[in-house]
Amino acid sequence: MDDTTRMRRAGTDGTGGSDRTGGSDRAGEPHGGDEASRWSGRHLLTLGVVLLGMLTLSMSMSGTTVALTDIGAELGASGPSLQWVVTGYFLTASSFMLLFGSLGDLVGRRRTYRTGAVLFALGLGLGACAPGIGFLDAARALAGLGAAGVMAGGGALLASAFRGAARTKAFAALGTTGGVGLALGPTLTGALVGSVGWRVAFGLFAAVGLLVTAGAGAADETRPDGRAEPDGRAKLDGSGAALFVLGLGLLMAAVTQGPATGWTSPPVLAALAAGPALLAAFAVQQARTARPLLDLTLVRDRHYLAWTVAGLSASVGFAGSLTHLPTYFQGVDGLSAGQAGATMLWLTAPVLVAPLLGGRLLTHGVPARAVITVALALVAGGNAWLTVLEPGAGSARLAGPLLAVGIGTGLANGIVDGQAMNRVGTDRAGMAAGFLSTVRGGGQAMVIAALGAALLTLVTARVGSAQVAAEVVSGHLTGGERAFLAAQFTAAWHTVLWAVAALVALALAAVTTLLRPDGRPAAGARPNAGTHPNANAHPAATHRTKAARSAN
Repeated sequence: MDDTTRMRRAGTDGTGGSDRTGGSDRAGEPHGGDEASRWSGRHLLTLGVVLLGMLTLSMSMSGTTVALTDIGAELGASGPSLQWVVTGYFLTASSFMLLFGSLGDLVGRRRTYRTGAVLFALGLGLGACAPGIGFLDAARALAGLGAAGVMAGGGALLASAFRGAARTKAFAALGTTGGVGLALGPTLTGALVGSVGWRVAFGLFAAVGLLVTAGAGAADETRPDGRAEPDGRAKLDGSGAALFVLGLGLLMAAVTQGPATGWTSPPVLAALAAGPALLAAFAVQQARTARPLLDLTLVRDRHYLAWTVAGLSASVGFAGSLTHLPTYFQGVDGLSAGQAGATMLWLTAPVLVAPLLGGRLLTHGVPARAVITVALALVAGGNAWLTVLEPGAGSARLAGPLLAVGIGTGLANGIVDGQAMNRVGTDRAGMAAGFLSTVRGGGQAMVIAALGAALLTLVTARVGSAQVAAEVVSGHLTGGERAFLAAQFTAAWHTVLWAVAALVALALAAVTTLLRPDGRPAAGARPNAGTHPNANAHPAATHRTKAARSAN
């Protein structure tokens, strides 16, 4: 195997770096000269298209949660079937992100991005016309499939188009845009649902999805050389894709369906056994295939792994409350969809500004390891603090914990993607972006499903009726026992919030350990100008050396 092949398999193309720099000359920046750091008109077009896609996806994701009560009332749905409006979207999005990312490395990142945008718009459009909950769940799953292409393709487009300071700023802008969508989604969707109904809201998101599709033609097409078969046709690891999609899908389905059908029911037990087994088979198969869907050397880079875990843990601490708290506010406190969305601004608004703050802290010399430590500590502490939740607590009392979780998540969103992508070469940008999005999106889907399942299980144990519990966690608290049901719902929330806080705290310990600098280069990386001990002969070397200390 020649040096070029080794570097390709190891994940670098000469742009890797040391663990000390996080693969960068400056904090959060990959190696590259001034030319690679410039913002051209074409680069701005690419960035604009990717940001529009992120805005649409994040608004749709967060906004759907405040529409669940109205959807359930119109379609006569509750419990798991209603939660699958959200969970089904995340399941398909998470399961297919790695596939779309690796496919983008083969056939082009813009092509996969546009394909994803088409599927996203189609799924939302069909959902707006849904005659029943089953049809709506299927349409949302299709929209999630499209979201996988948009997420994986968008991250790979940015990683391929930008270098240096430009990449740091591009990914910080991506995190900020996601925050804008998360902040505006509940409020805008809540207002639309209250005025014209959830179907019109879905239709408007579908229309924006079509705009993303049209605008994607302005983005730069990026496709690494040397990744096609001799006949010119790209070859995808089909068996690996099947193992991964089926394994992750079965595992997530089992977690979601367990409370409804029983954890000991044959379908759930079969899925719990088959899902992890297929994922294990996927790992073995990837180690043996010549063209893997996921090159395992990627996850052997402990700094890339650390940033992946950091993104996952921030999502775990954020997504459950984002999805399920609006239902609590509407069911227990009697708030409208718009009022619930307004309360959620305490959680989502910080993600508007915190990503840019995170990127700015890095460029001003603050170590990335310190920033992510503070971020995850805020997420863990905020979830623990949120146990002040109770009927009639009010927006002011919940502002502190919701702000803490939102700020921590925003800081993480602003630096995780850029730091992780700095660890790989551009030939694997799609694979790396796809895996990062898969882990983060899969974590979101799993925590949404698990939190919903835990709430249902805990409330069932407290009220003694699975049917009543399903109504409670869907926001339907009626009758003379309303106060009793609200108290049981609140107690269940306290239990899951403590569990989430503990999980994020454990992840924080793991991330800080993995990010300890050891001075060794990234796997397969070769020395680059500006990182060699003698590089200070270069005019900019002193600046590079000073700023590089902030990466970890």
